[in-house]
Amino acid sequence: MDGLTQAQSTKHKEQTNKVDSFRARILNYFSYFSEIEDTFVRRRGKHLLLSPMDWALIEGWKERGVPLHVALRAIEHAFDSYEAKKRKRSVKTLLYCQEEVEAQYAEWLESRVGSHDEEQKEGDEDAGSPFPRAVVLEHLARSREELMKLSVARRKTSADEFCEALTRATALLEELENDYAAAMQPDARKLEESLTGIERMLDETIRKTVSDGDLKSVSAEIDEQLKPYKRHMDKAAFEKTYENLLRKRLRDLLGVRRLSLFFL
Repeated sequence: MDGLTQAQSTKHKEQTNKVDSFRARILNYFSYFSEIEDTFVRRRGKHLLLSPMDWALIEGWKERGVPLHVALRAIEHAFDSYEAKKRKRSVKTLLYCQEEVEAQYAEWLESRVGSHDEEQKEGDEDAGSPFPRAVVLEHLARSREELMKLSVARRKTSADEFCEALTRATALLEELENDYAAAMQPDARKLEESLTGIERMLDETIRKTVSDGDLKSVSAEIDEQLKPYKRHMDKAAFEKTYENLLRKRLRDLLGVRRLSLFFL
């Protein structure tokens, strides 16, 4: 009887593991679409439903194995280029980013080619990178763990949009960490671009999360801090400095660390 009970228990565990694995695959599948949609809508600045052609494009990227972090970085880069040129026509479709996604994917594939053969000297894998691979991986792991702790702590009191953003950021950091560890030719510059995209997402969510009272208080502090320098700065420089300080104060308010490699 005990043997039968043990066999049933083992079978139950196997079935449970299969269900959990299936659910994980489903979540990963839909998260691929939702992250790309969120990044496109956020960078466009106005809500716009993706067209059936856009969804088909994402489906194609998914089926071909374009990593999520590569697609997101490419979309961010495409919009950075668009905004730098200050074009009058707005971006209305994800097709605008297709060329950049293809280019970034091709570069990603190239970074996977090669092997760590015996002739490689220790440290050669860091050649051309401003940061040793081990240091970068430690930074990514530490950042991921801190955001995860912040998410868990906040979820106990408020499972809000900011909590969801922290969870998404944690998942993206894990993907970047695994990718950087496996790359034969790790690219710190592209990693920094990806980290900048995650920080943008967090900053915009933080801005929506803080109360009006906290926002007014922080803004007043910054106004007072910059008051002696305002007349010596041109408008663009002042606005940029103000915005950078505001983002920093709001991050500090909610305990969000900087992800940039410059904060190693």
